[in-house]
Amino acid sequence: MSIRVIHTEPISRRHHLLRPTAALLVLSLLSAATPLLAQDWVHLTAGNNNTEIRLAAANFQPAGSDAATLADKQTFDSVLFADLSNAGIFAMVSKSLAPQSTPGSPSQINLAQWAQAPASAAMVAFGNISIQNGNLFANGFLDDTRNSQYPQVFAKQYTGPASDQTARELAHQFADDIIFRLSGGSPGIAESKLFYSQRMSNGVKEIWMMDYDGANKEQLTHLGEDSISPAVSPDNSVVAFSSLTHNGFELRMYSLLLGRLVHFINIGSANVSPAWSPNGQQLAFSSSRSGASEIWVSDPQGSLSRRLTDYGGLDVSPTWNPKTGTQIAFISGRTGLPQLYIMDADGSGVTRMTDGGYATSPSWSPNGQFITFAWDRHYGPGAPGGQDIYVMEVSTKRWIQLTHDIGRCDFPTWSPDGRHIAFANSPDGHDNHTRIVSMLADGTQRQVLTDKGADMPDWSWK
Repeated sequence: MSIRVIHTEPISRRHHLLRPTAALLVLSLLSAATPLLAQDWVHLTAGNNNTEIRLAAANFQPAGSDAATLADKQTFDSVLFADLSNAGIFAMVSKSLAPQSTPGSPSQINLAQWAQAPASAAMVAFGNISIQNGNLFANGFLDDTRNSQYPQVFAKQYTGPASDQTARELAHQFADDIIFRLSGGSPGIAESKLFYSQRMSNGVKEIWMMDYDGANKEQLTHLGEDSISPAVSPDNSVVAFSSLTHNGFELRMYSLLLGRLVHFINIGSANVSPAWSPNGQQLAFSSSRSGASEIWVSDPQGSLSRRLTDYGGLDVSPTWNPKTGTQIAFISGRTGLPQLYIMDADGSGVTRMTDGGYATSPSWSPNGQFITFAWDRHYGPGAPGGQDIYVMEVSTKRWIQLTHDIGRCDFPTWSPDGRHIAFANSPDGHDNHTRIVSMLADGTQRQVLTDKGADMPDWSWK
């Protein structure tokens, strides 16, 4: 399977984007493609769709008919199907096409029935669910319908205190295990989190988090001052963010383990847009402590700070190459309008990546091959187009446009599986109407995750 970048008509034309079928987004660029400066609008096409696994998820068999068990089972079934559908790598069998049976164990399933039309499933996930002594148990199975001798791919039991939330968590775990085994070892994102800045009723922004699908929204900070640009550490233990205090914007650290702020050394001036190195030992950020905003790095406590850039123009929004930890992408206005740059982690080897327009908010893909960012390519009064989400291949500087005609888009963030991107979107361009949206990394399957007022999403590393 390959995904190709095709140069097509100008940006004013709309195009259908086909969904990728590989475990990771891979761009196969045309060897004789038009140079970057001549590109107007590109789209993705996917080949060899027959490699996409056709997967069925049977409703789980309940052990008992009490209301609590049936309610948890319903939650488990719906979340599991949604997680597998959102993965972007399966051709899911519609519930309406699946056999109307609920096999609870391998001895109860008729694999031939699931393999034949109309289901035509290559794999089927099934199992049973029960409540025992206040705990919820889900026994999950994944079978290969076309392997009559050794059909079982894996079997696993999941458990936790009985509740609707636990039913969601167990379904997430089962879905991620299925995705891991059927995608060649690529992780799922069902258990991942999104952190973001949410405007409150009093107009102040606080830091929140939610599940990858928009469920379980939870307010983390209660500072009563604007808090923006959350960045969760690679081990998911600490969220770095910037908060507007009486001393200006300062970096703060919120411990997810302790549920409170922890110490971070601040030096005056504006300190914004923190970003963690992949080993969690360094924090890059933008600071104006030396005059103009430049890219700095420090340890996780804010000490041992050193400046990486010194060009006089505004340098902001650093993001590390999570594959190597040896490069940082950032936005700089050193040549006029903000452009995308990359540099080595010691500040050397600076390379400009974009050719014009107005670029903001880069995020580096987990495999280190791509950078997603917001870009208004035709910036200026009366110019066509607007601020949309793009993906650029680092080695070639070739890009694809992922959003089009949905309003202002900004702050893209890559999922840990490399198959999804979340971003902030304002359909009418007003800051107060911004919401968080997720999509597959080819621009398809968009889902609105929040109400208005949510901004600056950051996807957890796992």
